[in-house]
Amino acid sequence: MLKRILFLLFGNVCLSSMLFAQQGRIVGTVSESGTTENLSGVSVAVKGSTIGVATDFEGDYSLELAPGIYTIVYSFIGYETKEVESVEVKAGDVVHLDVAMVVSADMLGEVVVTTTARQNTEISLLNMQRNASTLMDGLSLQSINRSGASSIASAVRVVPGVSIQDGKFVYVRGLGDRYTKSILNGMDIPGLDPDKNTVQMDIFPTNILENIVVVKSASAELPADFTGGVVDVVTKDFPTQRQFNISISGGFNPDMHFKNNYLSYAGGGTDFLGFDDGTRKLPISSSMTIPSPAGDNGTLEGITRSFNPIMAADRQNSFADFSIGANYGNQYNIGVNKLGVIASIEYKNTTTFYEGFRNGVYQKPENNSELELRSDRTRWGDLGVRGVLGSVLAGISYKTERSKYVLNLLHIQNGESRAALFDQRTEISNVINVVKNNLEYTQRSVSNLQLGGKHTNSDASFTTEWKLSPTLAKVYDKDVRLTTFIVGSNGYTIGSDAGFPNRVWRDLDEMNLVGKLDFTKKYQLFAQGASLKFGGLYSYKQRDYSIQSYNIAYRAVSTGDLNGDPNAILADENVWTPETNSGYFVRGNFQPANTFDATQLTAAIYVSNEAKIGDRLRTVIGLRAEQFTSLLTGQNSTGTINYDNEKTIEKLDLFPSANLIYALTAQSNVRVAYSRTTARPTFKEISPVQIADLLTDLTFLGNLDLKPTYINNIDVRYELFGDNAQLFALSGFYKRFKDPIELVAYSNIAPTNVTPRNAPEADVFGVELEGRKNLGFISDGLEKLSVNVNVSFIESRIAMSKGLGMEYDSRLMFAREGEVIDDTRQLQGQSPYLINAGLNYNNSDIGLETGLFYNVQGKTLEVVGLAQNPDVYVQPFHSLNFNFSKKLGSQRGTISVKVENILDDNRESLYESYGAAKQAFQFRNPGRNFSLGYSWSF
Repeated sequence: MLKRILFLLFGNVCLSSMLFAQQGRIVGTVSESGTTENLSGVSVAVKGSTIGVATDFEGDYSLELAPGIYTIVYSFIGYETKEVESVEVKAGDVVHLDVAMVVSADMLGEVVVTTTARQNTEISLLNMQRNASTLMDGLSLQSINRSGASSIASAVRVVPGVSIQDGKFVYVRGLGDRYTKSILNGMDIPGLDPDKNTVQMDIFPTNILENIVVVKSASAELPADFTGGVVDVVTKDFPTQRQFNISISGGFNPDMHFKNNYLSYAGGGTDFLGFDDGTRKLPISSSMTIPSPAGDNGTLEGITRSFNPIMAADRQNSFADFSIGANYGNQYNIGVNKLGVIASIEYKNTTTFYEGFRNGVYQKPENNSELELRSDRTRWGDLGVRGVLGSVLAGISYKTERSKYVLNLLHIQNGESRAALFDQRTEISNVINVVKNNLEYTQRSVSNLQLGGKHTNSDASFTTEWKLSPTLAKVYDKDVRLTTFIVGSNGYTIGSDAGFPNRVWRDLDEMNLVGKLDFTKKYQLFAQGASLKFGGLYSYKQRDYSIQSYNIAYRAVSTGDLNGDPNAILADENVWTPETNSGYFVRGNFQPANTFDATQLTAAIYVSNEAKIGDRLRTVIGLRAEQFTSLLTGQNSTGTINYDNEKTIEKLDLFPSANLIYALTAQSNVRVAYSRTTARPTFKEISPVQIADLLTDLTFLGNLDLKPTYINNIDVRYELFGDNAQLFALSGFYKRFKDPIELVAYSNIAPTNVTPRNAPEADVFGVELEGRKNLGFISDGLEKLSVNVNVSFIESRIAMSKGLGMEYDSRLMFAREGEVIDDTRQLQGQSPYLINAGLNYNNSDIGLETGLFYNVQGKTLEVVGLAQNPDVYVQPFHSLNFNFSKKLGSQRGTISVKVENILDDNRESLYESYGAAKQAFQFRNPGRNFSLGYSWSF
């Protein structure tokens, strides 16, 4: 019986594929104009024929037709009949045709509205934006393809108010990571860095996307823990046609690739797959107590020899970047039902080389008359990074007459090996010059499953949606090694003044489980369509974190005999033995203060009502309640306090929201929105951990006294939608923060330590301006050329904490002569301006798309200074990129050329103090990157 079913299914699939190869298809969604409601049961017919279908419960339809030019008629009781002329269908091609129907003013009469077909999914997204109940922006797949972007990270930067940090993290409206939230198909997932609220966006290939939606005003059904925006990555569920695509690309950076002085070190045999094969595993039990060296100790020698003896960075040749990928998608008719399948696999291997990088720690002199900053320590040298990123995504969707089921599986694997060789000059009480070798390896993985369903009754007036999303995230820092040699008149030596050689293992395991249930009831209010939404969410997040730290000490040897070679420390002949009672040995123990088990629980319920008042005003009023609990098991840094499921935060909060949309015309809206949102501490922040970065010499200190931040948000916007995906929008926003969390210098005597702290309050004001214009109005010859510009200007003010030892008083105490200290400053992480601009040429007749794209973010406060520690600011990075793609032959093949960072700008963070020259906190030169890619569609 099973064989018979499989045979019939296979036969159906093959027959459908052959028929579609000879025919074409018109697909789309029918919605009600001016609302977010899709219409079920709309008649979609070919004029002058008996061919037709009805839209399903989600408003979707699909018409298979022979090649030709048609007029498509849309009709539904109570709505104006709509005809779309000149719809050309080609064999094997798909025409996307979304239609918005207008409620008829005369229910007894029929009005026929005739338009011309526009095959443009960018227009579909703009229609979604125009009809949305919240203030939103977004990108369609078509826009992404036009920009030539291969990942979301490089594509989304053209969205108004959006900036990209570290080439992969999305920030909205210049606010930092804490205030932006990333979700996948409407559900939370942790990224490769679980301590960030935003997911690493370069993990998603663009070819499996439906669109990217950036929501900037809150509503009750959205999670409350965002302020700048929610970035929703929406993947395809029912591909409109069979697609099988293979792509390959390579990248070359003259400053980084094919250099014979690149730094690396010998790793494991599976590094190219993004995980360690055991070469870097901790060779002893984490609970083992390592004995002290003694003549009768027979175990210390074996323990020491079990550690990998490689401690030095190695000069090698660097190779170019390359990536390969493949994706498949199709939909099948299973009787009267539909089955959709998507699959994608992507592999990237990148090599980065920062030659001449710099880090520094600077302080203000104790004498207030001295303006120039004094160096505490400075570092300069070379850094090599080799990264592997692999992602696999598979999804299946099944739609019946009244239900839809979706299952998505996602796994991301990342391995990153780093090697650095650098000099350091420390000038605290006395000058010490050292040379350091730093070896690191981080293995990250995210495994996510999303299972969901959508069900409706016979007239689609009541809808139930549910989703379950478990995720397992792992981040392992494996055998981080730092060796320091003091450079003196006696050569290279090891001593306590500069620190003993270090070995560190850090393990993070996090389980997330999110469940969501939503109900929508359509009804009539004031003789107009309205909808009531209500539902709930439960989120369980649990993290285990531990640090194992060891160092290498010595007995009865002269460290100068090593001649500055880190690999000689654990060479066979130099390891401590009980017979000689001399040599180098490992010491260290389990660190309970840096080990914790924490849980965060969120339970939410909400209710929201959308209704129209008159013909033009639409209102969306909602209330969300969230119970948030944070639990900690661990102990403080001194071991004097133990926490056993201690409640570090327990809050029940109400988050009201209101969105008002007034339609000035059919193509323009005025929006006003209010909402209350929150920003909560991460696991790492509200913990007792002390996490050292051996490369930058900075140490992060957790803070158990942190409180959640609460924000009141007001948004206003005018938006005008034109033909051919043209748009003009002017927005303003105001945000009032209570207890904002900022990253600040820990104390005056520990300038390399940073910690999160609450400030009293802050205000943020902003204006956004966006314009998309086709240049055909200048000349018919420019109709394929378009310009896209969006600019954001943001003013932020935060009230400094006052009192003995607090920020304002410490700034007064260490003010320079002539310096005036205000009691407010810029909000940490807030950019004062953002500029995105693009000039795009698209000629679909010959398959040519090319564009030049520019973006920059204003100077941003990165670390808040305290006492003698000055503020650190991220400097503007002027990014100018060029993309070119051309379809070849039958237009199944595409060649693409990209140039990134044409201006060859540097990434740098600088200390800034009154009257003093700026000094480097961090400096990197990313260089120019050239890439060439080819893809083939079957």
